[in-house]
Amino acid sequence: MTADQLTSIIRAGLACEHLELEGDGRHWYATIVSAEFDGKRAIQRHQRVYATLGEKIRTDEVHALSMKTYTPAEWAALPR
Repeated sequence: MTADQLTSIIRAGLACEHLELEGDGRHWYATIVSAEFDGKRAIQRHQRVYATLGEKIRTDEVHALSMKTYTPAEWAALPR
């Protein structure tokens, strides 16, 4: 699995305003900003992202995905 492939899978299943992804092919670190996260707790946000991966997670093609998930308002408020 490449970063481009994983990015495409996530973007196909979730409207992302921002998506950063890095990793080694099995272990991934993502920063995801989506309006779909509005009103959801962190666990619900992560479940939503995992749902986009479907079989890729269940078959261990994506072994681990560590996430930081933000709404657009939360993302805009972060210091940079």
